[in-house]
Amino acid sequence: MHNIPESVVYNNKRLKIESPEGFVDFLGINKITKPDYIHLKFSNGSELKCSKDHPISTINGIVKAKDLDKNTEIHTKDGKGCFVISKRNVNKKIDLYDIVNSGNQHLYYSNNIVSHNCEFIGSSATLIPAIKLRQLVFRDPYKSIEDMDTYREPEKNHIYVITVDCAECVGQDSSAFSVIDVTEIPYRQVAKFKSNQISPLLYPSTIYNAARRYNNAFVLVETNNIGQQVVDILHYDLEYENIFRLEHHSIKGQHISAGFKKSVSFGVKTTKSVKKIGCANIKTLVESDKLIIEDFDTISELNTFVRVKDSYEAEEGNHDDMVMTLVFFSWLTAQSYFKEITDSDVRKKLMEERNIIMEEDMSPIGILDDEIYREETFIEGGDLWSITKERGYKPSNL
Repeated sequence: MHNIPESVVYNNKRLKIESPEGFVDFLGINKITKPDYIHLKFSNGSELKCSKDHPISTINGIVKAKDLDKNTEIHTKDGKGCFVISKRNVNKKIDLYDIVNSGNQHLYYSNNIVSHNCEFIGSSATLIPAIKLRQLVFRDPYKSIEDMDTYREPEKNHIYVITVDCAECVGQDSSAFSVIDVTEIPYRQVAKFKSNQISPLLYPSTIYNAARRYNNAFVLVETNNIGQQVVDILHYDLEYENIFRLEHHSIKGQHISAGFKKSVSFGVKTTKSVKKIGCANIKTLVESDKLIIEDFDTISELNTFVRVKDSYEAEEGNHDDMVMTLVFFSWLTAQSYFKEITDSDVRKKLMEERNIIMEEDMSPIGILDDEIYREETFIEGGDLWSITKERGYKPSNL
């Protein structure tokens, strides 16, 4: 397992590649330059130029190209199999391209030969464990308009939350928000916006339109920098009411409020406490399948969202704008006011499921008592009947 290198070109167009599983999604393509390569020729007429360590699927499992011999049957697209008839080492510089994270089996067809791709699932320090990241599968959005991807249309009587991350400068980090359906557990990311070109003056209108579309969704805006301007325009200029208000307590810190006190403010500031709670909660939500994520950008960022000192952030050369929208949402789910308006409690749900599992795992315990019975007999209609009646019992020693 390796870190995702900067050389990977992400599959932003959501193309699919043919594999033994059919046409499958893949994360991207990694370009590597090698000083030499191996030129393989096969009995079915196929040829392959690859690195010495290129993994190929055979009847003996995954074998590196340099270790293939003429007696090893290789898996092929037509299923008939083939053998190496020529293997030549070429001392010449070459650019090679490898598929990254294809399907569940990480296999794909290259010149009719079944190859195994390099599996880049982030570093060992990712917030979400690699085994879970491998299970997250993105899908094509239902609709894409400019920088907004929609996976599910608004549904009547559903409750939605929009969590907003604000970028300071156009052309650098992206302004992003996630639309989450919180009607029931598991929660679901149903739409997302991400752009590094939108002006902070226009961003509030984009949030407003999405919030109105999704049943006047509740909005939580990060206000560390330019976000304060965004939330002020959203509330005062656009007069949007469903914005989460926060109270500030000297001990409890920030917490969501109904907004009746004078000390409330709009939006949340990213403090160490907020980020710590948010990261811990998103880890729990994703690992327990209580938050469904199908967006390509979000899943890609989770693969490079790693521990740095005592916190988490994007690896160098990567971004975490979409992940931060989920960090804010995950922090929000622990708030009492959120539980009241959504009538959902993830912690309670997890405890209930845990108790059910524990009850199912527990074997019934039988108690054997040395019971004493007496039998009575009588004759009725010419037949002999017997009745056994409990007379008493003597508890066994346990």
